[in-house]
Amino acid sequence: MSCLTLSTHLNEKNDNKDQEIVDNVDFTIKHPLQNKWTLWYYENDRTNTWEKNQKEIASFDTVEDFWSLYNHIKLASELRQGCDYSLFKAGIRPMWEDAANKRGGRWLINLERKQRSNDLDRFWLDIILCLIGEAFENSDDVCGAVVNIRGKGDKIGIWTADATNSEGVKEIGRKLKDRLHIKQKDTIGYQVHKDTMDKSVAKNFYTV
Repeated sequence: MSCLTLSTHLNEKNDNKDQEIVDNVDFTIKHPLQNKWTLWYYENDRTNTWEKNQKEIASFDTVEDFWSLYNHIKLASELRQGCDYSLFKAGIRPMWEDAANKRGGRWLINLERKQRSNDLDRFWLDIILCLIGEAFENSDDVCGAVVNIRGKGDKIGIWTADATNSEGVKEIGRKLKDRLHIKQKDTIGYQVHKDTMDKSVAKNFYTV
C-alpha cells in the first residue's frame, strides 16, 4: 500500500519549485485505512490476572494516526521480558476466547535471542504494515498479530479467524515469508488455537 510509505522527496536544486509544492499540500488530509485497529500492551504483573494485565493503548484508522502512535511508543525490542504488544482489528480482543479468534489459529515465527537486535523490530513493523495495509489476498481472515518478548526467545504470531480455510491460511503464510524475506528452506508453522489451549506444545497444522 503506497500511502503507508508516505515521503517527500525534495530537490535541493529547485528550492522555489519545492516550496510551491509544499505550500500546496494540505496536511490536514488523512489517508483512511480499510479497518480500524487497536494496539494492546501486556504487562507481566503477577499480582493481577492475565486479563487485567492486558491494556488497550489506542486505536487508529488512518495512516497518519498509525505513524503518530508508532513513533511515540517503545520498540518491541525495548519492552521488558514477559511483555507483549498486540495489534488487532478494533472490537477483537487479543485472546483465544474472543469469538473472532476461537475457531482460528496463528502463524508463529520464533526468534532466537540474538535476533532481537537484528530482526525483531523489522519483522514486527513489516507485519503491522502488512496488516493495516491489507497486503494479503485473504486480509478479511486476519484478526491481528502479537509479539511476545521472552527470555528464551521472542515470538511473533499472526492470528487468523478460521483454521479450516486452508487455502486462505496458506496464502497468508506464504505472503508473510515473502515480505519478511524468510528463506524458502526455512519453514514456519501454523498452530490451531484449540490445540494450543489443550496441549502445552501444539503441533503445526500447516507449514510453508
